[in-house]
Amino acid sequence: MSEQLRIILIIIVSVSIFGLLLFVFVKNYIKNKILYYLEEKNKKSKED
Repeated sequence: MSEQLRIILIIIVSVSIFGLLLFVFVKNYIKNKILYYLEEKNKKSKED
């Protein structure tokens, strides 16, 4: 039983780490896109 439990814990930990890394990557990507589009919008509104 302990061998199965160990394998399950390893799977849960590795999936959690992968999910956290993916979350951080996507969050930073979306943040950069939003900042870029806000800067573009501000440039256009200053030109008008």
